[in-house]
Amino acid sequence: MGQHDLWEMSVLGTERKRISGNELISFFQEIRKRHEGDTITFLCIGTDRSTGDALGPLVGSRLEEHGFVNVVGSLSHPCDADNLEQRLAAIPVGHIIVAIDASLGASASVGCYLVSAQPLFPAQSVGYALPAAGHYSVAAVVNVKGPKPYWTLQMTSLYKVMQMAEEITRAIVTAFK
Repeated sequence: MGQHDLWEMSVLGTERKRISGNELISFFQEIRKRHEGDTITFLCIGTDRSTGDALGPLVGSRLEEHGFVNVVGSLSHPCDADNLEQRLAAIPVGHIIVAIDASLGASASVGCYLVSAQPLFPAQSVGYALPAAGHYSVAAVVNVKGPKPYWTLQMTSLYKVMQMAEEITRAIVTAFK
């Protein structure tokens, strides 16, 4: 079994894998390779009303600036808990969805990305029960999960969130353009 096969099994398998920003390009390249010719939609989940949760809309806006047209969720039109179901329903059938969202996690995971070939569950770290989203997912761990998740997201470093959003955007642009 080659290294490519191991990567595909571990990163695009059914489990979530913690990776660094440097490994994001390979994750997105594998998606592109698997779905050459398919239409891929980037579902960028979050709101601009919370520093920690702004990661998705920041990525969506940056992707639009780079000319991506199949983007749902941006700073001007966020995809958040209030409209997620409607925004998901508006994505054409047959599109491959890559869901991107901020997350809270273990202190060792802050600054890392949890990636998978399975959906993510938006707002799970703050106790919401929203529908699963995406064929593939990237959960950016922006801060430590604690007893007050809303407060934690509000107090998350904007610098860290912007840095991670830029890392995701660069990886997508590199892999898909």
